[in-house]
Amino acid sequence: MLVAQLIQTDYPILHLTDKVSFALQLMDDNEIQDLPVVENETFIGSVSKDTLLEADEETTIDTLQGNFSSNCVKKEEYFLTAVKGVVESDSTLIAVINESKEYLGVITSAALLEQLSIYVGTVEPGGIIVLEVERRNYSFGEISRLIETNDAYITQLNTYTEIDTGLVIVSLKINKVEISDIIATFHRYEYVVRYYFGEEQFTNELKDNYNHLMTYLNI
Repeated sequence: MLVAQLIQTDYPILHLTDKVSFALQLMDDNEIQDLPVVENETFIGSVSKDTLLEADEETTIDTLQGNFSSNCVKKEEYFLTAVKGVVESDSTLIAVINESKEYLGVITSAALLEQLSIYVGTVEPGGIIVLEVERRNYSFGEISRLIETNDAYITQLNTYTEIDTGLVIVSLKINKVEISDIIATFHRYEYVVRYYFGEEQFTNELKDNYNHLMTYLNI
């Protein structure tokens, strides 16, 4: 999804000549924590409620420009760029601009979180399997093939490299909730399954070991 598809155009804005007291009232009325500052249709920056609370209420917004967040995205960028911008600025919104740096609207963190949820497939039923793989051994083709041999397929895949170990962590969303056969297949091919979430027909190994221990202690 592109940024342009998530723009909120009716979000309140501030101007450099607005007073801090007005900005705070606007935030309270709309129950928001950040506001974009726009002048002559150009995005100047975003100001947070924390910044405003530290300022004299009778001063104007232009005196706080040194504390503005300049984070913004262009409308034709992918929405994950907006997610990154919100995280980096620790803000509840990110402004959207065009090639001429004209202000077009904002995307709120709530809207991004909702879209991210759809993107990673949380709204779809299915099991989740997380593997840890040596970088040299990582093969999307093989992982996909092993899953497909169990009459299933991957609906979402994400990877990242773990800094401490250098391992590639592979998170898989599978279209089946019952994943015992898939887990068994990964074990048979010597994949390390870090954890999984779903239903399984076989007894969980940890639970099985615990029951054996309790039986031994009761002897």
